[in-house]
Amino acid sequence: MVAGSMKHLVEVEPAKEAAGGAPSAGPTYRCAAGDNSASPPAVPGLDCCWDIFRMSVEKYPDNKMLGRREIVDGKAGSYTWLTYKQVYDTVLKVGAAIRSCGVGKGGRCGIYGANSPEWVISMQACNAHGIYCVPLYDTLGAGAVEFVLCHAEVQIAFVEEKKVGEMLKTFPNATKYLKTIVSFGKVDPVHKEKVEQNGLSIYSWEEFLQLGGEEKFELPPKEKDDICTIMYTSGTTGDPKGVLISNKSIVTIVSAVDEFLNNSNEQLHGDDVYISYLPLAHIFDRVIEEVFIRHGASIGFWRGDVKLLVEDIGELKPTVFCAVPRVLDRIYGGLQDKVTAGGFLKKTLFNVAYKYKQGNMLKGSKHEEAAAIFDRLVFTKVKRGLGGRVRLILSGAAPLSRHVEEYLRVVTCSHVLQGYGLTETCAGSFVSLPNNMSMLGTVGPPVPYVEVRLESVPEMGYDALSSEMPRGEICIRGDTLFSGYYKREDLTNEVLVDGWFHTGDIGEWQSDGSMKIIDRKKNIFKLSQGEYVAVENLENIFGQTPGVDSIWVYGNSFESSLVAVVNPNKQALERWAESNGVTGDFATICEDPKAKEFVLGELTKMGKEKKLKGFELIRAVHLDPAPFDMERDLITPTYKKKRPQLLKHYQSIIDGMYKSMK
Repeated sequence: MVAGSMKHLVEVEPAKEAAGGAPSAGPTYRCAAGDNSASPPAVPGLDCCWDIFRMSVEKYPDNKMLGRREIVDGKAGSYTWLTYKQVYDTVLKVGAAIRSCGVGKGGRCGIYGANSPEWVISMQACNAHGIYCVPLYDTLGAGAVEFVLCHAEVQIAFVEEKKVGEMLKTFPNATKYLKTIVSFGKVDPVHKEKVEQNGLSIYSWEEFLQLGGEEKFELPPKEKDDICTIMYTSGTTGDPKGVLISNKSIVTIVSAVDEFLNNSNEQLHGDDVYISYLPLAHIFDRVIEEVFIRHGASIGFWRGDVKLLVEDIGELKPTVFCAVPRVLDRIYGGLQDKVTAGGFLKKTLFNVAYKYKQGNMLKGSKHEEAAAIFDRLVFTKVKRGLGGRVRLILSGAAPLSRHVEEYLRVVTCSHVLQGYGLTETCAGSFVSLPNNMSMLGTVGPPVPYVEVRLESVPEMGYDALSSEMPRGEICIRGDTLFSGYYKREDLTNEVLVDGWFHTGDIGEWQSDGSMKIIDRKKNIFKLSQGEYVAVENLENIFGQTPGVDSIWVYGNSFESSLVAVVNPNKQALERWAESNGVTGDFATICEDPKAKEFVLGELTKMGKEKKLKGFELIRAVHLDPAPFDMERDLITPTYKKKRPQLLKHYQSIIDGMYKSMK
């Protein structure tokens, strides 16, 4: 592969041979689109997150900003909206109230609960006064919430009404720093009593808005390098790490996303609408919402129930939809079921339309030109299912299966793009390009203002200097990087070396300059015969097997073969059972030896198709009807597998599988 053929990249530094204990590194690249400079052009007055919002209030005071559905007699009605100016006025009140509680610039404010207008208003109040906003995960449970409150030294916390009880479980430890709690709704008298017994104050949202009175607090000056948020990443092992994110990182990534959208001819405008349901406690959603605010566009919130998400989408009619693969897998599964249930004629028409449009897109047609007549006849129904106006679907946080990505690109009548980034790189570092089917299964080229190189990992056989296929650990440099882990200089120095952030992910440059994530540096183990196995790569391959929703592959250096726990797809397995005379409910079918044999056969078929070596194939499988979930602590909130916890949970099953093979 010749570097010159990587048309979406520009080389800014040559490759480096291994020296002084440091591994060799491939060339440093930036994306070729736009003016390929290292940082965005300066915008006068735009230095911090507060400026993003303030400038939009000046420019678009009457645009709808934050919306939620009105609930009347238990029924959800239409969306009601606050304008930019109305949000701004409330933000000033909240800011004055925070200051009157004695929290000022450099102070710490926690926010705990599902996305809501109050969440964003509290965050903007922090931005206005230079206070570190510390999101508390909705999904981390009381132990982690207590850890974050104490570690970040949070002085005031905004809490969703139904989460106040959870918050009180962190007493008395958290009360060392915490002095004020604000409920996004009302306050239960029992909670009030407990809070006051511990010497703290608690306010309802309405009470808190009045707390600042008429006092005018000066907004302090805010610098680009000031920290605006400490985002705790769940991590798969150990305590959460507090990622320090500066104003500069967020302002740079917002400019990068803008530049990317302009280059793709998909600029955002004031009439764009976003559905906010991915947690604001994650960088992915936070950055996208900042991008929307920059353009005076609208953000509508879901009701917080995944079963009602599609209904909320139908009411809001968003134009941009961000998702994690698990959500897109559900949409894909739902569409597949509808097609199957549609009867012979409908099914045939759908399949003909799909093949025709897919063929044209693979030949290079833009999605809107590939099959206009079939879009009108067949695929508008799919588009209507997402509200009818979605033009951009962005997937992040974990790898999206290639077959799901391709399917959605064809049937949704919108751009489906896959991105890659980490909390430490302020979300999007790579994103695939619209109308570019050759980028399927990749995360595309780097976004503007980000520099990337691969570093060799000799012990795993990855060579960043290979002329055929450069592979290695993805390293990122630039203004979007975090400022370090809070109170953990040791961990910061492990991953930030000479300005390069080491992601721990293994990537492979494609000939067009897009990046393919193929492995994880740490998830490697040795089998008893001395063969190294890169487990993440195998899970990505086996995960493409039809009928497999999720898979965890396990092996160790005392055994010579691999075993796996699979979450089978319910519809697929029940269809197989019906045609193979296996009876019972889903859980019973999962126990059936014939079902295990069938799934194992499908996995083997996929492994051989992808040319895996013999020792990389799965030799025994356990089918778990319950998906890997956060309740059992098996995955992180971004759906990454917690391997030590999975092993602990399935230990006896693993032992049983190995025993049965001997």
